[in-house]
Amino acid sequence: MRGFARQVALGVTTATGMAAEDPALLAVQASRRAPRRATLAVAGLLDNGTGGRHADARRGLAAWLRGHRDDARAGVAAALAGRPASPVRRVLGEVAVELDVPLPPDAPRVTRARAAWRAGDVSGAVTLAQGTPLGRRLASEQRAMTPGTVLAGDRRARSTPAGPPVALHLLTNSLPHTSSGYTLRSHEVLRAQAAAGIEVAAATRLGYPVVVGRVTGRDVDVVDGIAYHRLLPWSAARTPGARLRQNVALARPLVRALRPTVLHTTTAWSNAVVTRALADEHGLPWVYEVRGVLEDTWAASFPTAEAQHAARASERHALLRARETELARAADHVVTLGETVRRDLVTRGVDPARITVVPNAVPGELLDLHVSSTAARARLGLSGEGFWVGTVSSLVDYEGIETLVEAVAVLRRRGADVRCAVVGDGTARASIARRAQSLGIADHVVLPGRVAPDEAVGWHLALDAFAVPRRDTAVTRAVVPLKPMQAMALGRPVVASDLPALAEIVGEPGTGLLAAPDDAQALADAIERLADDPALAGSLGEAGRAFAATRTWAAAGAAYRRLYEEVAA
Repeated sequence: MRGFARQVALGVTTATGMAAEDPALLAVQASRRAPRRATLAVAGLLDNGTGGRHADARRGLAAWLRGHRDDARAGVAAALAGRPASPVRRVLGEVAVELDVPLPPDAPRVTRARAAWRAGDVSGAVTLAQGTPLGRRLASEQRAMTPGTVLAGDRRARSTPAGPPVALHLLTNSLPHTSSGYTLRSHEVLRAQAAAGIEVAAATRLGYPVVVGRVTGRDVDVVDGIAYHRLLPWSAARTPGARLRQNVALARPLVRALRPTVLHTTTAWSNAVVTRALADEHGLPWVYEVRGVLEDTWAASFPTAEAQHAARASERHALLRARETELARAADHVVTLGETVRRDLVTRGVDPARITVVPNAVPGELLDLHVSSTAARARLGLSGEGFWVGTVSSLVDYEGIETLVEAVAVLRRRGADVRCAVVGDGTARASIARRAQSLGIADHVVLPGRVAPDEAVGWHLALDAFAVPRRDTAVTRAVVPLKPMQAMALGRPVVASDLPALAEIVGEPGTGLLAAPDDAQALADAIERLADDPALAGSLGEAGRAFAATRTWAAAGAAYRRLYEEVAA
């Protein structure tokens, strides 16, 4: 009961703090956390309103709640131009920031500050919000992300504990509350390390999972024997810098109790700042696992190429890149997922001798799983006919799933019986469904939503080819995704965008076909080659299985053990 009371108190104080900073922002954030059925119900109520002054506002907000981002941008822009009443205007302003819609010049100062921050103008945002609770928060975050800023604390001399490695992982989030590529890799790494004889435990960031709306969790979640410790205060500090110090304070007793020989953390920089402070305090080595390029992932979230280019030229992009570089150079060792990111870190000045590539891998048991796609589809209630192509992924814009849907439409116009399954959820799901509808192929595109990790294997097996149609952005050129490795282990050929990170696992080992990114015709041609040539599809699938056999989690666990023993010595 005490733990539950603490989580409720944390949730209340977090919401209260947001309300004090800006009630309109709290309303927007709450709508993002609400169950999908609830947001759709609210959207329906907005649509049922009569005409009048706020018709554009209702239309824009309803589209936003449904995930129809293009319609939402148009509606919100029209509503703001109509100068709605103040409370409506505040909410519309916050939604406009989320959608990258330009604000009117007379928008509230805090809203303009948030828009400036979103656009990457860090100093401008801090200046605009000066003297407000938001201003204090932004100024604190600016200081925290600036290279050279460290959390104050004593530094102890390094020690070399005897015995097998003991690793404490400091993570952003985890199973069972969040299912994503990040949490799945974290979990597989922890399981692999445990199997390799490493004693492991993990702790998630301050306030998680309460900060994502889960107020009934436990202080420790145990998943497949892996303990995930929660760092849950009665209330969170009000500024980002103070929360980082609070994070260190709450993790400190865990470090003392578990007595690790190494601390291990992952992107982003805030995790690394906390881990570095704990390592200095306890005389421990620390490993930074750079799983992506944070600043480029942020830039890729903008809706147009022009906006992405502006983001990459912004102050925020430069600060994030410099901060990530500083921390990678400060770590005792760096782990990356692929050669593209490794080469980038070397150009930033990270010693190549302190970088180890531990790629995304597969459970060894998948390599021995031989199930035909028609049999797998029967288990899912899908048609055994046609050639099925699809993906299991987070549905965000840079994954390029709309290009895949367009390629399927091209093939069906050619007379080919090609069908599609897109498994997962995210901000782009609604637009993917609408695109399939507009192309007249909604009956041939299955969107089952997010599924549990053990169910995802069945969907991989149901496909005749696995697609990775990523758009050409800085982040997709660098970051190697996890899901195609599972498809390879199951003997499914891959068709992917011709980007460096994907060529590394598809083109070079010959596990599938590459097509020009953002080109539905080129993607359709590649899929058609596989559909028309079963022998080719089969040989690529077997090449994929052979390649995946070189990248198992058992091998990754052994690599981590060697790495930990080296840094401890």
